[in-house]
Amino acid sequence: MIPELWGDACTALADTVGSSTASIFTVDTIGKHRYVTTPNIADAFAGFIESEHRFNNLRPIRAMERYPFSFARTTDILSPEEYANDAINRDFIHPHGMEWEAGYAFQEPTGHIVVITLMRAFGLDHFSPEQLQHLNLLKPDISRAAYMASRLAFREARSMTETLSMIGLPAVVIGDAGQALAMNPELEALSPRIRTAAGNRLVLESVGARVLLDEAIARYRAQAEPTVQSVPMLGDDGVPPLILHLLPIRRAARDIFSRAMAVLAVTEVGQVGPPDMRVLCGLFDLTPAEARVARGIAMAHTPEMVAASLGVSVETARSHLKRIMHKTGTTRQAELVLLLSGLNAPGSGPGGF
Repeated sequence: MIPELWGDACTALADTVGSSTASIFTVDTIGKHRYVTTPNIADAFAGFIESEHRFNNLRPIRAMERYPFSFARTTDILSPEEYANDAINRDFIHPHGMEWEAGYAFQEPTGHIVVITLMRAFGLDHFSPEQLQHLNLLKPDISRAAYMASRLAFREARSMTETLSMIGLPAVVIGDAGQALAMNPELEALSPRIRTAAGNRLVLESVGARVLLDEAIARYRAQAEPTVQSVPMLGDDGVPPLILHLLPIRRAARDIFSRAMAVLAVTEVGQVGPPDMRVLCGLFDLTPAEARVARGIAMAHTPEMVAASLGVSVETARSHLKRIMHKTGTTRQAELVLLLSGLNAPGSGPGGF
């Protein structure tokens, strides 16, 4: 299902059984939550996924254990004492005017848990057995749509690496948990320097590079709008050094089934020639004009030299350079030159701009 349509699906689901709200959220193997919901409960969900309560939520596991094939009411899966003392009710559900809750939880083949939950406001009756039965009739369609969305997300991840493979660039799509979701043959050929281990965990032969990559991923996760992170990997015994580029994946806010966090692209230091235009535009979302300026900077040309070569003003070249550095996450021209090192496609010659 198209990510933008999940919100409409929530609204339609709520209307079907006279529910005040409807929400769908996913929980991955490291406990990261993503959700889409009807607008009237969005603030509650935003607060919930930022709180420690998300780690103590009994509902999904209890529902899968006791009602693995059907929707159930929270009052059916929690004891009266648990329900009376439930912190999620106290801190998030009741303060937003909601009283009754029903839901369904299941686990995807990926290990991620998908939860569909509906709430009814104070003053309304609890969900009736007939309403739960109606939801159960819709359950196969909901589960099938979720599975198809997950498969589509995987295919998109694989497509990213295949595209970079076409220009000879080793790449792997990294998931939220740091696992390899899709890897192209060019990166597989770098084994054992870069390889996968149990659970598709990405492993670097260099301990120093592994520490730097972990730190880069941590910085990446901490950024509201992630920028490119680059990590050097030293070479020895005739093996060239590498630069690992952690590149953001732009994902729709409602794409709750995609687990792709970033693309890790690898370049060799010391390759001859300016960066390939296709690589610059594809990896860093540069415009053609910005890519031409980036090529010049990568060849150690000054903004004045680039402007003269391209027939534009120095101010225009500097303006492009400023946007390039923002998109690549660099702060100095020397960093930009290092980042762009080796980004030439196989067979591309020195060429011009």
